Amino acid sequence: METPKIRIAIVDDHTLFRHGVTALMREFDDLQVLFEADNGQHMQQLITEYPLPHVVLMDINMPVLDGFGATCWLKDNYPTVKVLALSMFEDDKAVIKMIKCGACGYLLKESSPSEVHEAIQTIVDKGMYINELVSGKMVRSLTAPEAAPTFSKNEEAFIKLCCSELTYKEIADQMFLSPRTVDNYREALFQRLNLKSRTGLVLYAIQNDLVKL
Repeated sequence: METPKIRIAIVDDHTLFRHGVTALMREFDDLQVLFEADNGQHMQQLITEYPLPHVVLMDINMPVLDGFGATCWLKDNYPTVKVLALSMFEDDKAVIKMIKCGACGYLLKESSPSEVHEAIQTIVDKGMYINELVSGKMVRSLTAPEAAPTFSKNEEAFIKLCCSELTYKEIADQMFLSPRTVDNYREALFQRLNLKSRTGLVLYAIQNDLVKL
């Protein structure tokens, strides 16, 4: 009895790359390429015309509807369809955002056909493909609820004073603290909130209603 094939679809706005992936995936006997789409909206149109794919190979940076939006749409409308992100982006933010949108794996476009094939099989068998870009630690951190940061009274006072025109020395004087202590507050907050400048701290305070302008 013949084993059912894994149905896949390929969504990418680069025609040559998309056709190339299709041709390579058709080399594997256990895969069936249902359709190609050049963006997320095109995928939305085509998905109703074919049997549902088991896995969609999804690019990120596309016009009309990008990979983030298309993956969220699939998660909401066709939750059984798995997404394997296949992108040139390898920065943490892109990986994290795609996983949060519902992707079950993430590969770079420079990956070999055998690695893409393995990722597809793993997603179908286990529900998730974890490689060096999507570590178990990252997946756990993404699935855990995000707790809003809490601040001590002194940290809150420091953040509010940073939103004024006072220098760091003047802030230290007003808080009756040494300049070194104020520097420690600043560096600790920058690290905890992943910020690099006082301007970033001010914007964070405004966006999170820590200060009233």
